[in-house]
Amino acid sequence: MRPTFRRSIAVLMVVAAVAACSAAQTLREEADRREVLVGTAARAYLLTEGRYVTTLARDYNLLEPENELKWEAIHPAPQVFDFLPGDQLVEFGRLHRMKVRGHCLVWGRYVPRWLSDGHYSADQLRQLLHEHISQVVSHYKGKLFAWDVINEAMDENGRLRSSLWYDQPGIGEAGRGTAYIEQAFRWAHEADPEALLFYNEAEGEALNVKSDALYAMVRDFKRRGVPIHGVGLQMHILDLKPDIAGITANIRRLTGLGLQVHITELDVALPVDGEGRPRNAADWQRQAEIYRSVALACFSQPGCTAIQTWGFTDKYSWIRNWTKGNKGSPLLFDREYVPKPAYFAFRDALRSLPLRMRAPLQ
Repeated sequence: MRPTFRRSIAVLMVVAAVAACSAAQTLREEADRREVLVGTAARAYLLTEGRYVTTLARDYNLLEPENELKWEAIHPAPQVFDFLPGDQLVEFGRLHRMKVRGHCLVWGRYVPRWLSDGHYSADQLRQLLHEHISQVVSHYKGKLFAWDVINEAMDENGRLRSSLWYDQPGIGEAGRGTAYIEQAFRWAHEADPEALLFYNEAEGEALNVKSDALYAMVRDFKRRGVPIHGVGLQMHILDLKPDIAGITANIRRLTGLGLQVHITELDVALPVDGEGRPRNAADWQRQAEIYRSVALACFSQPGCTAIQTWGFTDKYSWIRNWTKGNKGSPLLFDREYVPKPAYFAFRDALRSLPLRMRAPLQ
């Protein structure tokens, strides 16, 4: 690494540390005062790591099990449900007065081999999916306030993806458009009528063909009384060029339907070198401005009530592995749990919001 680049990073981190000392309010404190949710995906096995636990409890009022509630983890055999890792995260949330979201009940990926290779008929799959949703949602009834019922059901053109649940062979709704999605929402609502139910999608954050299809689907669901309460916009930003105007407009039209919007998987990847360090010192500030802009795009609209990052420390981010080492450093804390410029930009965005008149979220 070039000496000048090292010095630039060092200066940025020193400035961040000084800011931390001069304004000690955490993300969580700012979020609580404004009655918004700031959260992160978390992993149960990391609850034994001191800095992980301390940072999670101090800075967030919302958490979501990252993988523990997905089919492969929670339903590893036909008659076996493994609730222990999910229960550990839910109990952590309860002890630290955090709200907990569930992710996710239906996805074409991350299904166990016994299910994907089982050669089940459509009727059998329908029964299995109904049982899975009922068992999992009922187990966490009253403990999780919201669920991602369906995850990533659409392709980049807004068409339904071919999947085990839709048409391979599906649950008996193949050829009937979004009927299988609707059915999953109805089953989840039966299992916990008080839970908020979300459709969660990637690459449909701004205005494009996918977000148009998503909007048309949820508008139809609302019109026909399907029990859907919100849309999750994942917001994995990989190019440092998000369309903030388009994101703002999309959130506005979704909340205009009477739906909540949660940003569910936010991270902002930077080009990195072989050691995982950003290649360009200026990218720290670009990343910070994106976090600030996304926070304002969401929380400036009353119906956008939560922002959640996909993890909170670069130490455990999925980005570097997924991009084969080309990108990384996407989160608010570095690998040593030191807050980055993005942390302070995000917190400043929260501070710019008006205070609420009611008590903080519990």
